[in-house]
Amino acid sequence: MEQEQWTEIIEPRTHLLDLRLRELWRYRDLVMMFVRRDFVSNYKQTILGPLWFFLQPLLTTLTFVLIFGQIAQLSTDGLPMILFYLAGVTVWNYFSETLNKTATVFKDNAQMFGKVYFPRLTMPFSIVVSNLVRFLIQFTLFLIVWVYYLIKKDAVHPNYLVVLTPFLVIMMGLLALGLGMIISAMTTKYKDLIFLLTFGVQLLMYATPVIYPLSSLSDKYKWLILANPMSSIVETFRYAFLGSGTFNWGYLGYSFIATIIILLVGTIVFNKVEKSFTDTV
Repeated sequence: MEQEQWTEIIEPRTHLLDLRLRELWRYRDLVMMFVRRDFVSNYKQTILGPLWFFLQPLLTTLTFVLIFGQIAQLSTDGLPMILFYLAGVTVWNYFSETLNKTATVFKDNAQMFGKVYFPRLTMPFSIVVSNLVRFLIQFTLFLIVWVYYLIKKDAVHPNYLVVLTPFLVIMMGLLALGLGMIISAMTTKYKDLIFLLTFGVQLLMYATPVIYPLSSLSDKYKWLILANPMSSIVETFRYAFLGSGTFNWGYLGYSFIATIIILLVGTIVFNKVEKSFTDTV
C-alpha cells in the first residue's frame, strides 16, 4: 500500500519566537489575496474610489494648515506649511492605518480563523503590505508637491539622508506590526481596548512631531516626545527631504532598537494568544 503524502502537517509551535517565515512565504498567494480584499472592501461602494488615496492626505494637510498653521500659528521650522504638514501626514498615515487594522485583526477575522487553517501571521502581514501600497501612492503625491517647491520655490534643501527612506518605511511597518499584535492579543481578553484604540492612536499623533517640529519643544518636554519611537522617524523623514528639522543618529538608533524589542514582544504575545483566542473572541 502506497504511503499517503500530506501537503500540510499542522504542528504545535515549540518556540514563542517562531515566526515560521518559510510557511509565510509558501502562503504568499494568500497574503496577496488579503491585500486585494482590503482594497476592494475599502473602496468598492465609494463614488470616488481610489481617489481617496490622494484626497485624504490633502484634506488632512489643508485642515492642519488652517488650524495649526494659520490659527494656532505653530512653528514649521521656516518650511512651507503645506509641505511641512504633508510630510508628517504621509508618514503618520502609514503607521496609524497599519496599527489600527493590525490591532483588530483577531476581532475582525474571528470567524475565518475558527474555520480554516492558515498561518495566522499572514493576516497582520497582509495589512502591512496593503498599507505599504497605500503609502507609496500617497508618497507619490508628496513627491509631486515636493518637486514643485524644490524647483519653483527653492524652499527645500534635501540631503543624502533621503537614502534612508526605505529603512524608515520598514521601521514604521515593523513598529506598527509589533504594537498591533500586542494590542490585538490584549483585545481578545479586554474588549474595552477596542473602543480606546482610535482615541489612543489619535493621542499618540500629538505625542509625535507631526503637527509641530521637535525644535519647537523645550528640553523639559523634548525627552518625553523622543521616548516615542515614531518621533525620530518622522523628524528624520522631514529633515531628509526638506532640509530642516532635527536629526540625530542616536535618536534613530533608539527608535530602531525599540522597534525590534516591540516586534519581538508582539511576536511572543501573538504566538501565545493565537492558540486559544477563538475561545475568548
